[in-house]
Amino acid sequence: MQITDVRVRRIEKEGKMKAIVSITLDNEFVIHDIKVIEGEKGLFIAMPSRKAADGEYRDIAHPINSGTRDTIQKVILDKYETTAMDVPEAVFA
Repeated sequence: MQITDVRVRRIEKEGKMKAIVSITLDNEFVIHDIKVIEGEKGLFIAMPSRKAADGEYRDIAHPINSGTRDTIQKVILDKYETTAMDVPEAVFA
């Protein structure tokens, strides 16, 4: 599996959510609404989820193993960091 495209939509308002991301796998399958979130230990990703009838949120799509999750997270956070360099500093003020 290869991540062949990453699209980052930055969130400019205050809050822990910093971006919404879409990734394409092998130029054939897209996953939308992956969130980049600022946590106590730094940035991390949250996979797309839906609120269930019991009020809990459940992932709609997610990696099966931690190695795949780590790979996806690294690619997304690297792209997020490079897009931060493309935005003028005034936006972050």
